[in-house]
Amino acid sequence: SHDPDVPVVVMTAYGSIDEAVQAMKDGAHDFLQKPVDSNHLLLLIERALEARRLRTENVLLREEWARRYGFPRIIGESEALKRAVAETQRVAPTDATVLLLGESGTGKELFARAVHHLSARGEKNDKPFVAVNCAAIPETLIESELFGYERGAFTGANERRAGKFELASGGSIFLDEIGELPLAVQGKLLRAIEEKTVDRIGGRAPVPVDIRIIAATNRDLEGAAEAGEFRRDLFFRLAVFPIEIPPLRERGDDVVLLAQHFAQKFGKELRGRAAVLSDAAIVTLRAYAWPGNVRELENAIERACILADGLTLEPSDLSLKTATKEAAPTLDEIDLTGALAEATDRVVRFVERRKIAEALQAYDNNKTRTAESLGVSYKTLLTKIKDYNL
Repeated sequence: SHDPDVPVVVMTAYGSIDEAVQAMKDGAHDFLQKPVDSNHLLLLIERALEARRLRTENVLLREEWARRYGFPRIIGESEALKRAVAETQRVAPTDATVLLLGESGTGKELFARAVHHLSARGEKNDKPFVAVNCAAIPETLIESELFGYERGAFTGANERRAGKFELASGGSIFLDEIGELPLAVQGKLLRAIEEKTVDRIGGRAPVPVDIRIIAATNRDLEGAAEAGEFRRDLFFRLAVFPIEIPPLRERGDDVVLLAQHFAQKFGKELRGRAAVLSDAAIVTLRAYAWPGNVRELENAIERACILADGLTLEPSDLSLKTATKEAAPTLDEIDLTGALAEATDRVVRFVERRKIAEALQAYDNNKTRTAESLGVSYKTLLTKIKDYNL
C-alpha cells in the first residue's frame, strides 16, 4: 500500500530540467539521471532517510534541527512534555483540526506554530499562519475580524475588508482562547469549518477558504459545553485531536533548563553576555509552584537579569514568594488605616483573593466550575485570577 512517508528518488535515462522540477513538485525527494554514480546515490538516500527521521523523531526538542529547518524549538526533557511533542508531530502532517488544552502561559501558541511548521502548509514557509486571540477582541467586532465585511455593511465600513479566515487561506489559523468566543459567532465558525466557506458581513455569496484550524483554550471546554456555555457540536468539531500541554509544575527539571535558556537570552540582550543561575537560585526555582507557567518564569528571569548586580542570578534577584515559606495573612493583619473606603477595599480584596484561591483548590483548578460556585462569569474569574496573581 502507498505510504506517504516513504521518500521517493526519481531516476531516469531521459530526464530534463522541466521534468526534474515537476517531479519535485509532485513530492519526489530528489531526481537523478542515468548513468548514476553509486556514491552520489548513497548520499541522496542518506539525505532522504534523514528527512524521514526528521518527521518521526522528537525534532521539536532538537536545537540543531530548529536552527536548520526553522522549527519553533520547544525546550524540555520531561516525559509529560515529550508526550505532547510526540502527539504534535504525529498529527502535524495531517490536515486534522487540533485542540490545544492547557493553563495560561504553558506555550500553546508555540505548539500551534509547530503544528503549522511540520505540515505541508508550513514546510516551505510560504503559507500563512494567522493567530487570533478570541478573548482580546470585543464581542461587537469579533465577527468582522474573523470573517470580514463588504463596503457599506455598517457605519464606517468604507471599503471591503478580508477577515482572518481569508487571510489564512492556504495556511493555518490559530484561534487562541476559543472558549471566549460568543455563542452567536460559534455557529458561524462551525459552518466555516464544515463547509470551508465564510460569509462576509454584508456579503451576498460565501467565500471559499482552504485552511487548517488549530484552536487553544485554558478552559474546561467540555464542561462548558455541558453547561450550555459552548456549542457541543462545535466542541466535537474542534476536539478531533486534543493535545494536553502540561503545566510547568508537572515538568520536573524542565524549569531549570528553561531558566538557563532565558538567562542566556536576556543576559546577552541586556548585559552583552549570558547570565547564569547560582545553585541557590536553582533550588528556589524548583521550590516555586509557577502558577503562571513558562510565561511567568520568562518574566521572572528577565526581571532578575535587570536587577542582578552581576551575571550570576541569586534568589533575591528572582523576587519569588513561595507559598510554602510564607503563611497566608489573616484578617487581623489587614491594614485598616486611612479612609473607610480605602480600608473596605483592602478587606474586600483580601476576602476575594482567599475565596477564589479556596474555590480553585476545591475544584482542582477547574475554572468553569469555580466560576459557577462563586456566582461570577468565567471572564470575571480570569480577570481576578490575573489581578490577584493566583
